[in-house]
Amino acid sequence: MSFDLFEKEVRILERAKALLESGAIADKDIAKEFAKLHKGYAKLFKTTRRLVKMSDRNEEKLNKLAHSLDEKSTMLEQLSVKLSKYLSPQVYESIFSGAQDASLTTKRKKLTVFFSDIKDFTRTTEDLQPEDLTSLLNMYFTEMSFIALKHGATIDKFIGDAMLMFFGDPKSRGVEEDARCCLRMAVEMQRRMVNLKKIWLEQGYDKPFQMRIGINTGYCNVGNFGSEDRMDYTIIGGEVNLAARLESNCDPGGVLMSYETYALVKDLVETEEREPIRVKGIRREVKPFSVLNVNDGSGVEGNVFRQSCDGFSLFLNQDKLSGQDREKVRQELIDALDSLG
Repeated sequence: MSFDLFEKEVRILERAKALLESGAIADKDIAKEFAKLHKGYAKLFKTTRRLVKMSDRNEEKLNKLAHSLDEKSTMLEQLSVKLSKYLSPQVYESIFSGAQDASLTTKRKKLTVFFSDIKDFTRTTEDLQPEDLTSLLNMYFTEMSFIALKHGATIDKFIGDAMLMFFGDPKSRGVEEDARCCLRMAVEMQRRMVNLKKIWLEQGYDKPFQMRIGINTGYCNVGNFGSEDRMDYTIIGGEVNLAARLESNCDPGGVLMSYETYALVKDLVETEEREPIRVKGIRREVKPFSVLNVNDGSGVEGNVFRQSCDGFSLFLNQDKLSGQDREKVRQELIDALDSLG
């Protein structure tokens, strides 16, 4: 702070001192009282200046400290954004809000588990250069992650070409709605894969990815697993294994779900019941249901086409057609179109 603030006081003290030294005050008592006041004022002025100096130093320290805190806050914010890329948004939010502790604790909850992978991934990618494979995989995961987050999935992990996600933790919309969200997400993913297949073919990839999806609803252990120094927020249990087993039994481009999930979404979908399967760790026989169509008015689900109106009904599942049957169906469709004139 500038001491121009005290110029007036300095001049007053100097003039008072000069007046005393000049002997202009003839009355000795008045001169004595004036000298006493001058001394007291000078002492007060000295104290005031010292306090102002201390205040300026403290203000400077506080400004430096505030600037340092701003820098650290910005650094922590940037670091937090980077860390968020390694966690599912729901898990990240629960940890940074204090709702979730970074300790080895788990709980048992009923979740809807999503498991997917790429059919024949090794054979499909064995001729690709590492750069092309990286680009293709990153594009695939980016597109699928966008859809997953849009529907509220907790993305557990990417395992090679596989994805493990779940609905119902840390946030849940209720067991039924969690299952329905998972189904909608899976359907949108497969629809997006149809578009991506065209893009990849145009880019010169003659073996575009084909995704298989398994969905199951059941009780899982969810929480932090690992050690005190390194842990993952994930899910374990037989129901997770069942989702993976359903995925391995799913048709390419399809969605296969357990009866437990089907019971929660049956009004949304048209399905085909498949042969029962058995899974290690699951005592019951599992009845799988393949999704044929979703009752959302689009009429299109992956390689399945269904439309109907008065005088017209068509259901076409390309995944079910062999080469010979495919040509036969093609010719019948052409004949039908010709008959319309």
